[in-house]
Amino acid sequence: MLERFPDLSAMRVLDLGGRATTWAQSSVLPKEVVILNASGWDSGVADGPGEDDNHLPVRLVVGDACSPPADIMAEHFDLVYSNSVIEHLGGHSQRKAFADVVRTLGDHHWVQTPYRYFPVEPHWVFPGMQFLPVKLQAEISSRWPLGWAQLAPEMQFRDHVEMVLEVELLSISALSHYFPESAILIERLAKLPKSLVATS
Repeated sequence: MLERFPDLSAMRVLDLGGRATTWAQSSVLPKEVVILNASGWDSGVADGPGEDDNHLPVRLVVGDACSPPADIMAEHFDLVYSNSVIEHLGGHSQRKAFADVVRTLGDHHWVQTPYRYFPVEPHWVFPGMQFLPVKLQAEISSRWPLGWAQLAPEMQFRDHVEMVLEVELLSISALSHYFPESAILIERLAKLPKSLVATS
């Protein structure tokens, strides 16, 4: 991303669905970061203008990345950034709305998502899980000791089904459909495509 946007430190960035810790760990800090997150769970950042305790130039706004609050829609950003969010939005219409927001609010964008056909499903770290029937995926989620299964070991089977249905990994064709004028970059692990980035 820094190779593509060498002037990141001078940019106003809208982070859709992100966390302040992402930017705290970054080697380059943008001029300003506005994080739009539906849960508002990044407690290190106060809602509204200002900086958090670590003096990050970050502002958290609680809202839906597919239908942002009016005050966010009235702003414009140099870069709209999103990391592993588009696969969690809940269907085609939500992903389409999300892509429209990305294109509307920024001069440039960087939207990353895990690649559907990487052999290991990234949320559960289980080989080929994304290709299995939902019931079997939920069984794996309830028993597999890695990934999301560790987050809530007391969950009921129905909760595991819900969690499985919440993830929809994208292919290159699907990401290209939502961002038809964007370059699609491929991040690789052991020479295999692991994740995708739509950028402009």
